[in-house]
Amino acid sequence: MSAVGEKEKLLEVRGLKVDFKVKGGVFSAVKGVDFDIYKGETFGLVGESGSGKTTIGRAIVRINDATAGEIRFKGRVISGKIPKELDREIVQRIQMIFQDPMASLNERAKVDYIVSEGLYNIGRAGDEKERLALVQKALLDVGLLPEFATRFPHEFSGGQRQRIGIARSLIMGPELVVADEPISALDVSIRAQVLNLLAELQRSMGLTYLFIAHDLSVVRFITDRIAVINKGEIVELAETEELFARPLHPYTKALLSAIPVPDPIAQRAKKLQVYDPSVHDYSTRGPTWREASPGHFVLADDAEMERYTK
Repeated sequence: MSAVGEKEKLLEVRGLKVDFKVKGGVFSAVKGVDFDIYKGETFGLVGESGSGKTTIGRAIVRINDATAGEIRFKGRVISGKIPKELDREIVQRIQMIFQDPMASLNERAKVDYIVSEGLYNIGRAGDEKERLALVQKALLDVGLLPEFATRFPHEFSGGQRQRIGIARSLIMGPELVVADEPISALDVSIRAQVLNLLAELQRSMGLTYLFIAHDLSVVRFITDRIAVINKGEIVELAETEELFARPLHPYTKALLSAIPVPDPIAQRAKKLQVYDPSVHDYSTRGPTWREASPGHFVLADDAEMERYTK
């Protein structure tokens, strides 16, 4: 993927908290996270199921309300109540690719309408000829034939349906795309095709990605930087190769140890690390977000930081 370059901040997240009302109280899904996404990069957000990574993505696209904290896009606050004009702009400039391509597509609608639905919603569909041209271009951009526009989603394979979902995002002309586990529901043979497509689209359209996943081996292939999230808190953030070469937080080490090795002998000899949260009881010594080395941040207390920086 493209490099960070001049480090122009496209998205800033500060102290983001997202709570949900549940029976008997409130569940805190995201507990005050901070990170930046730079223009042109692919930023990975990695964690196990239920860690809060999808909730963060949905808060960025304004599906989930932020309980506290702030989200800024190109310097402007986009969390909370914002002017209607800015909300319309954000709908265009920040798009989302959903995890399940079948569940996210309207089975009763043809591809033509699915891809252009966003244009209808913001009043940019134009006349019929112009709209059809935009749909055909979006389909071609993701490797689908223009005549597919007259078909229904059930007529396509999983990989093709995900390409339709990508086309639906691209037709809006976004700058930032939140890709929420876009390949996890696909066959292994199709995953590489979709990843290569995303990489090519980034190069040709100058896109920036927030790539949400639980599979670190996939994230290593596609991202420039990675943030590791556990139970609603980001515990480590670094450039991708730095994180793989020098993981610091025990949770990061546990995730990396779970990556399968394509060598039966090495796989059998590998020692799986299990993360024990009780070892990190910060009730009496609160951790803080610290920079262990340039660009490599970790959630740690004084004693842990001393070990990490040796």
